[in-house]
Amino acid sequence: MTRRLRTRREFLGASAAGAAAMALAPALARAQAKKPLNVLWVTCEDTSPDLGCYGDPYAVTPNLDKLAAEGCRYDLAFSHAPVCAPARSGIITGMYPTTIGSHHMRCQAVPQPFVRCFTEYLRAAGYYCTNNSKTDYNFPPPLTAWDECSNKAHWRSRPDKSQPFFAVFNIGATHESQCWPNDGPFQHDPAKANLPPYYPDTPVVRRNWARYYDQVTKMDAQVAGILRQLREDGLAEDTVVFFYGDHGRGLTRGKRWCYDSGLRVPLLIRWPGVIKPGSTSDRLVCFIDFGPTVLSIAGIQPPEHMQGRAFLGPFDTPPRDCVFAARDRMDETYDIIRSVRDKRFRYIRNFEPHKPYAQVIKYMEKMPILQEMRRLHAEGKLSGPPALWFAERKPVEELYDTTKDPHEIDNLAGKPEFQDTLAKMRKQLDDWMKETKDLGLIPEAELREKGIPGGKPDKTADPKIEPAGGKFDKPVTVAITCPTEGASVAYTLDEGPAPHWRLYSRPLTLEKSATVRARACRIGWKDSGEVRAAFEL
Repeated sequence: MTRRLRTRREFLGASAAGAAAMALAPALARAQAKKPLNVLWVTCEDTSPDLGCYGDPYAVTPNLDKLAAEGCRYDLAFSHAPVCAPARSGIITGMYPTTIGSHHMRCQAVPQPFVRCFTEYLRAAGYYCTNNSKTDYNFPPPLTAWDECSNKAHWRSRPDKSQPFFAVFNIGATHESQCWPNDGPFQHDPAKANLPPYYPDTPVVRRNWARYYDQVTKMDAQVAGILRQLREDGLAEDTVVFFYGDHGRGLTRGKRWCYDSGLRVPLLIRWPGVIKPGSTSDRLVCFIDFGPTVLSIAGIQPPEHMQGRAFLGPFDTPPRDCVFAARDRMDETYDIIRSVRDKRFRYIRNFEPHKPYAQVIKYMEKMPILQEMRRLHAEGKLSGPPALWFAERKPVEELYDTTKDPHEIDNLAGKPEFQDTLAKMRKQLDDWMKETKDLGLIPEAELREKGIPGGKPDKTADPKIEPAGGKFDKPVTVAITCPTEGASVAYTLDEGPAPHWRLYSRPLTLEKSATVRARACRIGWKDSGEVRAAFEL
């Protein structure tokens, strides 16, 4: 069952003025008995579990294989969306994009006021949070999400080296665009490629497949460099390391589609002294679980409004029975698809079955495999599974036995012996859409107008600093509030044009003269103006 979405009043209490501090109360209440753990995320793009540690003989991934041998390999980890921006919006908030309105590719989402980036809870608990260097959340990252977000962001930047950190490094080597060059040389021999049955076996397809694996090997080496820095700093034993891809491989019928090839991702986690080296897990894990799990590892109880479930740490939750996914607008092309997956079966519902699989998306058309398939289709040379991609219509329902049919070719939805499974998963999907208040059937223009009336985003109210400055003969306690519902507040004592903005989560005690600068923000809204108060002590 999914978690009930609490009302704003339940989440923050009656006072909007105290919104920032009250929303972060769970983080401030966490236990401090043990030394806080660091958490490192190393992520890559457009990558399925095409690694040696997952049993792929074509892969050359010695460093990730070593990471798997030192920790746990998760065999059933999934994105909730088969494309980057909706996937990342769910990761950073711990909520389904279809609930918070971030389900269309590169939309301007304005989530409910209680929605926050989970890193705020870490920052409130004393963590230094860095992102190097991709956000892509379908909303601009709020000022309060990260201590540092740039292509230079690093745990080494934290001013106090004893401060715990949460660091993200995103590797772009495997992005679909890096797999378009279709000429050699190749590290992986195209002749030895083991192609999925839904591709035609041609030299063009084999070269594209080999190029993708070459990029995975390149990414593997970059992962090694980041982990080496962790060891050099003497932090490997105090850091929980996650490695994962942001959705399935960036090839035709992978990225953008609700099959395992678009949703199933590699997930490796090393936690020295806790996770048994070389272990594997068949627990169903979804991206929206990642934020709550990091909070749990840090000793912070995840807030109840989050739909994700922690799967490690003191706030671990019961395993999921199934995971869900959604596909909506991709660039300029609309479709509505929903899916549910348990450990064996995948159910897909196509809400627009009159539209073919092979709709044109201009950016996607640059894929060599897709270009080759379109050429062969036009020449009447496609048959069998590759020809399915060019059906004039999609079936309303699809059901696949992923154990017997891992490439999801044989649709079982119409077979009598699978009607009980079909009915069960159909109900699971219906219940999920209702419980999570799926916004997918509301026209995007209507959602946009509701969140950004007239195309002009609302502006967060200016924060209020109390007292408003002045001369004091003893230490002074300073409180900062904002009347905007759901607002977070950033403050700094730094001067200059590029200060380090800290997250405000509790009153400040000033013991020497300083100027307090404050700004307020809410996801999807414009930031407030800057407010200053000078204190002379």
